[in-house]
Amino acid sequence: MSTDTDFHYGTVKKSTKINSSSDKVWEKISNIIGLSWLVGVKKTIFLSNEKREIGATRKITFDDGNNVFETVVGWNDKKYFSYIATNGLPLRAYHATISMQSIEKKLVKVTWQSFFNSEKMSKKEFLEFHKFMSDFYRNSLVNLKSSLENS
Repeated sequence: MSTDTDFHYGTVKKSTKINSSSDKVWEKISNIIGLSWLVGVKKTIFLSNEKREIGATRKITFDDGNNVFETVVGWNDKKYFSYIATNGLPLRAYHATISMQSIEKKLVKVTWQSFFNSEKMSKKEFLEFHKFMSDFYRNSLVNLKSSLENS
């Protein structure tokens, strides 16, 4: 059995269509500490004076006790925001974007995509992490859709 470890990179991209107004969708996704729709989130707090747009920094505490620190690095009002994880993931780099696009008056497509580069780990460990992230995005978007359509 090989114990070789290396750096790996991957991407995850998940989308959902939500029957809601674009204003309501943007209000929900742009509240960067209002993460009740994310799977397994216990608490999120601001670490910056900036609460929106570039420079806003947050600390997300998950149910398992893990903390992830993220900073907004791109913002286009009512279109998308991008952020990087600066600590808390087994990664050297993580850049994600959550974007939205109006399809019809009350139908919005939300897309969450990311690129990441791992710390040294085995291919098996990386594939497990990649699957975890993919499931996390998919299940969180299901929660987002449900919270907006049933409110």
